[in-house]
Amino acid sequence: MADEADHAQRIAEDERERLVGFARGQLQGRRVRDCVDCGRAIPAARREALPHASRCIDCQEGFESGTPRLRRSG
Repeated sequence: MADEADHAQRIAEDERERLVGFARGQLQGRRVRDCVDCGRAIPAARREALPHASRCIDCQEGFESGTPRLRRSG
């Protein structure tokens, strides 16, 4: 049972770090153009509809369902 709790805590900490980094970038005037999970470009239509979006739609759906995509290498 502790393993599940530890895993959930790590996920929460990772998400908190990601959101803090995103907020810092916003404060510095940077726009997020690449998905924080897979590294691919977030389509302009999604960024226009949701300026605060930090994930592409596929990664956001994976995040919400608990099956995140792996970060693209290289």
